[in-house]
Amino acid sequence: MRHLVTLHDLESSEIVDIFALVQELKEKRNAGERPPLLQGRTMTQVFEKPSLRTRLSFESAMWELGGGASFFSCKEAGLDGRESIEDVARVIGRYSDVVTLRTFSHEMIERFAKNSQACVINALSDLSHPCQALTDLYTIQEITGDLSQQKIVYVGDGNNVAYSLANACAKLGVKFVVSSPEGFELKPEFVKSLMKHKPDTRLELESDPQKAVVDATVIYTDVWASMGQEAETEKRKKIFADYQVNSRLMAAADPQCRFMHCLPAKRGLEVTDEVLDSKHSIVFEQAENRKHLAKGLLVWLLQQS
Repeated sequence: MRHLVTLHDLESSEIVDIFALVQELKEKRNAGERPPLLQGRTMTQVFEKPSLRTRLSFESAMWELGGGASFFSCKEAGLDGRESIEDVARVIGRYSDVVTLRTFSHEMIERFAKNSQACVINALSDLSHPCQALTDLYTIQEITGDLSQQKIVYVGDGNNVAYSLANACAKLGVKFVVSSPEGFELKPEFVKSLMKHKPDTRLELESDPQKAVVDATVIYTDVWASMGQEAETEKRKKIFADYQVNSRLMAAADPQCRFMHCLPAKRGLEVTDEVLDSKHSIVFEQAENRKHLAKGLLVWLLQQS
């Protein structure tokens, strides 16, 4: 049974295959074709965190592929302590072909996958957001045509999005620069492990965002305070003030630089309206591609399992 708990679960060649399938299905949809490749298949979503893009992208993907989808909160599914994670996984896995989980705890997803007869997809945990990173690189490939020539600069908190982007870029040979304030960088043990297992990784850490974005072809950011960190919002506003993506920062990058954000965005904090709504922004193409990536991933996983 194949799962996607982190991007370590995919080989580089498998990501390439998934992207090809995503592109094929997107082209067919644009031509008015929606082949029912997953007719009779079922997906169960269990979310602890609120969601717009993740929930809707997977549900609409499954319906367009001819399958069906159910949704439960963690409390409804019994993952609030009413039952053990293992017991819930054994039950839901017998009812479903695919389970998507969106939780605070990454360990919960790992334990669920170990006990599930269904494919398990990490739809976000505090550690990792693999579907977002796959969508992001697919979007860049779709728009630019060549990932190897890109320099992606992530400005902001070294969170689950940055972690997954670093993993995805390492697997696909993409230059990736992370610019974060002191104390909010990617964890040193993760960077060391990534360099050990992928010696050719093109990862750089540069604390000065103005230096980091020189020659950048993509500038990416995320909220300064993620879900569960709301109490730190005011503190983080001060710490991250110099890491706002604004017209000045964009001007230091390549003239054709694109701007990306995984959304939701806090306009006026990590990014200004001027950038988010500019011709350089591909944020909503990126958001749309969450569904197309979900379609390709669902089909690929179920073909493998």
